[in-house]
Amino acid sequence: MELGTNFERVGVVGAGLMGSGIAEVAAKAGINVTVVEASSVAAESGLNRIRKSIDRAVAKSKLAEDEGAAIMSRIHISEDLASLADRQMVIEAVVEDEQIKVDLFRNLDEVVSDDAILASNTSSIPIMKLAMATSRPEKVIGIHFFNPVPVLDLVELVISLHTSPETHEMARNFAEAQLGKSVIESQDRAGFIVNALLIPYVLSAIRMFESGFASKEDIDQGMVVGCAHPMGPLALADLIGLDTTMAVAESLYEEFREQLYAPPPLLARMVDAGLLGRKTGRGFYEYAR
Repeated sequence: MELGTNFERVGVVGAGLMGSGIAEVAAKAGINVTVVEASSVAAESGLNRIRKSIDRAVAKSKLAEDEGAAIMSRIHISEDLASLADRQMVIEAVVEDEQIKVDLFRNLDEVVSDDAILASNTSSIPIMKLAMATSRPEKVIGIHFFNPVPVLDLVELVISLHTSPETHEMARNFAEAQLGKSVIESQDRAGFIVNALLIPYVLSAIRMFESGFASKEDIDQGMVVGCAHPMGPLALADLIGLDTTMAVAESLYEEFREQLYAPPPLLARMVDAGLLGRKTGRGFYEYAR
């Protein structure tokens, strides 16, 4: 692709909360999107999630019914990575596990055309580790969206030592001009900008609750009412997912070896127990499912 050219065909790997959200905003921007999931059940779940989001927008008169139908028609679900062969960009949005992502980038490199950009929605893993699994590290970049993707405007662009200026410019144009997102840029360090600031705050709240210093309700109310945050840190951890919070903390601790990034024992036990927050119906709080 030439500089200044808009992306017409984008792939997304992963149809969870993040992947389905990325697919939705890309389709809303008029882009043809192929979403790959590992199983038909996960694929159908992701498609239903997008459909419900579009239906809500139509019901609230934010979208006309024919616009909603047009958006859905641009989204195609597959279980085969080979279906991404014609994509101009592929965005990875799978589980926050370094080895899984490295293996995926190695496989994508073999499937996708040589001039395609490979992007990661990772919230913490250094982009260089993913880039070096490919034969095109200059075409690998981080494009980190925030949950829920259709609602939150922010995107972090993460530029590795190998990312070319052309890849950088094209990715910024995609996020900013095509998707209408607000873009900030980070160098390639674990956690990037937002999570390097956010995760120590969340972990501190978990330690405070774990120690019995204050109740979860008072910790959260203190930050909502006292600091005008939209939600408290423990409710936020539930929204992010305690497994994702744990993975980001581990990535930060591995990189910096600073105690403020070390996951508290309570967080580890909750993840072990499958109490992951909103996605499982129970974390620090309980949620209707």
